[in-house]
Amino acid sequence: MDPALEPGRKRTSTSPVTPIQFTCSDGQVLHGNLFEANDPPAGTPKAMVVIACATGVRASYYRRYAAFLAGHGLNAVTFDYRGIGASAPESLRGFRARWHDWGQLDIEAALAWARERHADLPLHFVGHSFGGFGVGLTAESRHLTRILTVGAQHAHWRDYAKGHRTRFVARWHVAMPLLTLGRGFFPGKTRRWLEDLPRGVALDWARGRKDFTMNAPPSQREQMRAAQRRLRAPILAVAPTDDPFASPRAVARSLAYTPNAPMTVRFLEPHTYGKIGIGHFGLFHERHRDDFWRQTLAWLEHGVDPWDGGARPVEGNTSVPAVSPVPDGAPGGGV
Repeated sequence: MDPALEPGRKRTSTSPVTPIQFTCSDGQVLHGNLFEANDPPAGTPKAMVVIACATGVRASYYRRYAAFLAGHGLNAVTFDYRGIGASAPESLRGFRARWHDWGQLDIEAALAWARERHADLPLHFVGHSFGGFGVGLTAESRHLTRILTVGAQHAHWRDYAKGHRTRFVARWHVAMPLLTLGRGFFPGKTRRWLEDLPRGVALDWARGRKDFTMNAPPSQREQMRAAQRRLRAPILAVAPTDDPFASPRAVARSLAYTPNAPMTVRFLEPHTYGKIGIGHFGLFHERHRDDFWRQTLAWLEHGVDPWDGGARPVEGNTSVPAVSPVPDGAPGGGV
């Protein structure tokens, strides 16, 4: 398991935390938490922020960041996808879930719940890894004011950073599907790689398609692509330069699905945070409370890019590798 996912120091949050549940359009019930703004200015929260997880990571990993946002006057919502953490059944054997369900159904329902609870507040989104990609699959994204993505991509195997590709292919595209087919779900916890994954999610990841929408049944593909084209909220996409999943090519591929959203990409150098490395999970660790977490407030509260001039900039789609979701118009294919 990535060291950043190990439990950190415990601090008591003064922000009220309320367990919540909401129902997706297909009837699936999801569980999460609402971190309510602590003594917001003028007695009213500044905004609602929905935080969406990386694949195979429990929502509890983001609780300290959510409490931090609440401590600065923003309501924050965390939740577990179907099949993960508090939203998992007793057994994942026979449990049906696909990777795109987490975006189309789960993130969709979380956004709707947050919007309906405080229709008078701006609605922002923070997405880590798949969470940052999955928001583009939702119809509710039309209500978003701003989006912050951290290491967002959908794990096409050719996009893994050099030096990691062979190991990742062996782990995620060979070992994971074999274990999944044998057990009926992916036993990630026993291998200390990540949380257990539903069969459909694990196999979708293992296929490693360059066009994510090709994982879905044909009847859903155009619906997904239309949702991605409708996304128009400004996106600030960040990733550490040593993130082995969110390489420049992977980030470019992820953003290419939402061509109508204004976007800025920033690749963050670990040494600017006094670190040798940050990796894929590190920015949500409490050690970044006083630097990265505070920087995100500038974007979420004011729409200001805090890394303008202070990070390696990539504006729009112009300076990242020219990657479309389906290069040369060819259909996506697995390994």
